[in-house]
Amino acid sequence: MEQSSTFIEDYPAYVPQEGEEYMSPGMKEHFKLKLLAWKKQLMAEAESTVVHLRSDSSTPADPNDRATQEEEFALELRTRDRERKLIAKIDQSLKDIEIGEYGYCKISGDEIGLARMEARPTATLTVEMKRQQEIREKQGIA
Repeated sequence: MEQSSTFIEDYPAYVPQEGEEYMSPGMKEHFKLKLLAWKKQLMAEAESTVVHLRSDSSTPADPNDRATQEEEFALELRTRDRERKLIAKIDQSLKDIEIGEYGYCKISGDEIGLARMEARPTATLTVEMKRQQEIREKQGIA
């Protein structure tokens, strides 16, 4: 799969100024731009999938080739479905930036932390809260 020039891992990490408060206007702007670049990348990949599916839609005569093509298409569509869900999370993160809730845990209200937000810009829970959530899910409590 081709990567666009705004590939999210290439986006530089935010370097806070000494004494800068968590989720300062500069940090919020950084994450807003990062999230928008990520969304743009995902949308471009979705468009390339549509073009690919349309251009390769001829059905091969050989049953093995047809099965391979169908499996490739199914895998690509599953990937795009996951990315569609990710775009919804990105949109929610952008809303959270606008209302001032971005970067804070939805359960505890604590700061999620700059390093975690850089690694996962759509994070809504601190590492500890996420860990507890996963434990509850494994135990069937969630």
